[in-house]
Amino acid sequence: MTEQHQYSVVRTPLNSVVVQRRKSKSYRQSYRSCLGAASRLGLTPALTGRRLTTSRRAPRSHNITEKVSPEQLALLMKTEWQLSYVTPLYQFRHTQLKSYSRQLSAFIAAEKQQGVAVEVEGTQGSFRVSFSVVQGMVETEDDAETILIQVKCRRLHWETCVLRVSTTVFASSQIHSKPLFAKNGEPQRSVWRGLLTCINGNPEYLRSLQKDFICLPLFGSSGPESLTTLVKSWFQKTFDCCFGPLEISHTSLQWLVALWTNCHLDSNLQQLKMVWTLPVAPPLQVIYTVNPQDAWDLWNSVRKSPHEEKSGEEEEKDERSVDIEEVTRFVKGLKSHFYRHFRLDLSAGSLREVSTALGTAKHSGRIKISNSKYMITTLMLLTECALLKMPI
Repeated sequence: MTEQHQYSVVRTPLNSVVVQRRKSKSYRQSYRSCLGAASRLGLTPALTGRRLTTSRRAPRSHNITEKVSPEQLALLMKTEWQLSYVTPLYQFRHTQLKSYSRQLSAFIAAEKQQGVAVEVEGTQGSFRVSFSVVQGMVETEDDAETILIQVKCRRLHWETCVLRVSTTVFASSQIHSKPLFAKNGEPQRSVWRGLLTCINGNPEYLRSLQKDFICLPLFGSSGPESLTTLVKSWFQKTFDCCFGPLEISHTSLQWLVALWTNCHLDSNLQQLKMVWTLPVAPPLQVIYTVNPQDAWDLWNSVRKSPHEEKSGEEEEKDERSVDIEEVTRFVKGLKSHFYRHFRLDLSAGSLREVSTALGTAKHSGRIKISNSKYMITTLMLLTECALLKMPI
């Protein structure tokens, strides 16, 4: 049985005392290379061979509105995030968020002064950065609290002049506009958002990290790519970490198809839409839309009955697991149904996108979550994907 820790070293409690110290050269030499050396993280060889979980807990409805503020939830929901993975952050502290806000604001201003193009259409003036903790976005005691980053700027206003010309024969008007400076009292609006999170991260891996490291492996960005590049650059220089693209694999998308379908009775899917690509010349894209009730009936038919669950293992109360065999049978059933109607075998292709009323996920690493009840379920899978992608 796994030893229970009284307190997790990765959460960086809000009442902790932070002692500032300079990083030695030896502490800064390995992660930027992204070569996969485990020199500073104290990893065991077994952790380098991890694979995507073959069995996971069935989705549960989380009333996340009781934990997360409505303002933060509005920023997280219905936003398309571009995903990346990020290696553990060295000496990141949740108690220093105000300092990080000032530092990143100054970094963006300095880069802009040096000629880096960071202009955002429709805005004017300097950028202001804010870091905040999203309280309640954790699943276990080993998960670090989620961080939300916003870059704000004042909106550019336009002055409108109307020139009217009229005679007894005709009447007409012309509208001329010219830009104004942003008003001093005008509230700043968010032009870029970032998210760092770890939901139900692998406990063995998290507990293997040295105490100066905190793991928030899943990074999402929404906004101009120029700002994303600057934010990543600042994190790499400040916390000695490394970012990389996070694609959502064919297998992970199939997991989402099954997990989201499993939620239909509680949250109507409205439709199950899948986009497949087939390796033919020219490439063929297939958009496959399934009635949500039909999808649910098929999913229910491939689910294992309770007596088929692993004997001798104590199941959590009122909760069943979902395993890869059920996911495989479900997707195979969807393919067979499509073949019967169109004589086209999707097995030769690759799943590239999944969309329901709960959200949308794309192979390119773009994700949009539309239902707060199952946000945790989706982020758990994506956290696992991020941890597996890290070069360790």
